[in-house]
Amino acid sequence: MDSFWEPTSTRRRQQPVVSVRASSDAPPIDGRWPTSIPAVAQVLREGIDLDSGVTFLVGENGSGKSTLVEGIAIAYGLSPEGGSRQARHRTRATESELSSWLRLQRGIGADRWGFFLRAETMHSFYTYLEENPSTSGAEVSFHEMSHGESFLAVLESRFDDPGFYCLDEPEAALSFTSTLSLMAVLRRIADEGGQVLCATHSPVLAALPGATILEVGEWGLRPAAWEDLELVRHWRSFLGEPGRYLRHLLD
Repeated sequence: MDSFWEPTSTRRRQQPVVSVRASSDAPPIDGRWPTSIPAVAQVLREGIDLDSGVTFLVGENGSGKSTLVEGIAIAYGLSPEGGSRQARHRTRATESELSSWLRLQRGIGADRWGFFLRAETMHSFYTYLEENPSTSGAEVSFHEMSHGESFLAVLESRFDDPGFYCLDEPEAALSFTSTLSLMAVLRRIADEGGQVLCATHSPVLAALPGATILEVGEWGLRPAAWEDLELVRHWRSFLGEPGRYLRHLLD
């Protein structure tokens, strides 16, 4: 597996990950999962260049946005179930083979710190932090907090270096106000030279000014403006007239 290759001297970008390409171990796109996902197939076929700052992957359930974030995070060397490069905690292996099929081009001199936040395994990660305070640096009793409070505590204690941050639907535990707090954290990371790749269902989070948005769906990946997202159009329509949706569901 060749998860990394060194950037050429002619490319002088300092972001942690410049691009993602298929490795020599990548299989043919033959319909087996996850190559059957259009977005994954597109990345394996064409690769993807990542912008500096914040990039959001927005799409429906099953579109492949979380699979891509997971694969890129693991290829970067982050724990499959969340945390930094040093975090080692497991519940049950569920990740796809995608990470072994990817190679990442790093920016010259980029910070190698990284963090993978995935909502469904945070309980295991909190246990790891509490059981390994000397290595994790954590002095927070995460399990004594509400789900949202513990998420915010992670943001305050772990999102403090200008590295590479992969987030999988971080809004799942957050209220509207807490989502705004997360937006401020992501902006700070970008302003300090860090890079964020985030899968989200939140029209609030995706509205972060200056972020790159890639809409994920049956077409694969395509750049999109926030106001043109299907997600935003649906939420606007629902909030404007919820009864129009609910009468079809409840009658």
